[in-house]
Amino acid sequence: MFKDNKQNGAPEGQLLTVFGSSARLEGKFTIADSIEIECEVAGEINVEGKLIVGENGIVRANVHTVDALIQGLYEGDMVATGDVEITDTGRVSGNIETDSLVISKGGFFNGNISNRTQQDEVAPESRSGPVRVEATELEVGKKPSSRSGG
Repeated sequence: MFKDNKQNGAPEGQLLTVFGSSARLEGKFTIADSIEIECEVAGEINVEGKLIVGENGIVRANVHTVDALIQGLYEGDMVATGDVEITDTGRVSGNIETDSLVISKGGFFNGNISNRTQQDEVAPESRSGPVRVEATELEVGKKPSSRSGG
C-alpha cells in the first residue's frame, strides 16, 4: 500500500505513494516530504512538500501543503504556500488559500479562493462559486482585465 516513488515529473526528494482501490485511511497525517494519494483519505494532512491527489484519489481533509496537484477528488479547506493545480480530471470542493491557482480545461472548482499574501491587507478579493474553465491561471487578489467595447 505504501511505496517510495522516484519517477519523471515527481517532486524532488522522497515521494510517498499511498494506493489501494479499497484502502481508506482516516486521521491526522504529517508528511515530511511529498505524497501521492491513490486511495481514500479523510482527516487532516500536513505536507512539507507536494500533495498529489491522483486520478483514483479521494481526499476529504483539511490540508496545509507547499504545492498541490489535484487529479482526483478533493473536498476540504487547503492552505498552500506554493502553487495549486487542478488538472482536467480534478474535482475540488472547498476553500483554497494560495497565491497561484491553475485550473486546466475540464477541471472543476467550487469554493472560495483567497490570496495568502494579502490576508493582512484590507478587503482582499475572493472568488467563489462553481468554476469550469478553459486552461487558465488565476492570480489571486488581482482583478481580471476588462475589454472595452461597449
